[in-house]
Amino acid sequence: QVLLVESGGGLVQAGDSLRISCVGSGRTLRNWAMGWFRQAPGKEREFVAAMSWFSGTFYNDAVKGRFAISGEHAKNTVDLQMNSLKSEDTAVYYCATVVTGSGSVYRSSTYDYWGQGTQVTVSS
Repeated sequence: QVLLVESGGGLVQAGDSLRISCVGSGRTLRNWAMGWFRQAPGKEREFVAAMSWFSGTFYNDAVKGRFAISGEHAKNTVDLQMNSLKSEDTAVYYCATVVTGSGSVYRSSTYDYWGQGTQVTVSS
């Protein structure tokens, strides 16, 4: 079984920065990518950023240049540094990982395991 635990969410003001983290345990040593998705109230879950251990990093255009994903394969950790936050970044942020799945890292259906989510609220 795989367990993903997020941390670091909170309430910030527009323009501030925030860093959220995710730690995986269990079978994650065999994973090949970790990513972040978010879901705002009344909206569908959307891709934010992902890191493939073998092919680099990927970003949603809405966060490119403001957010940075980083991680350590050996430790099964992935962080998301969020700068210049906007009110539209307010959402529950979910960490996810791919173990046996295949396909695009941009698609939620590719991911096998998900964390419980951490709330990020940006006040304007």
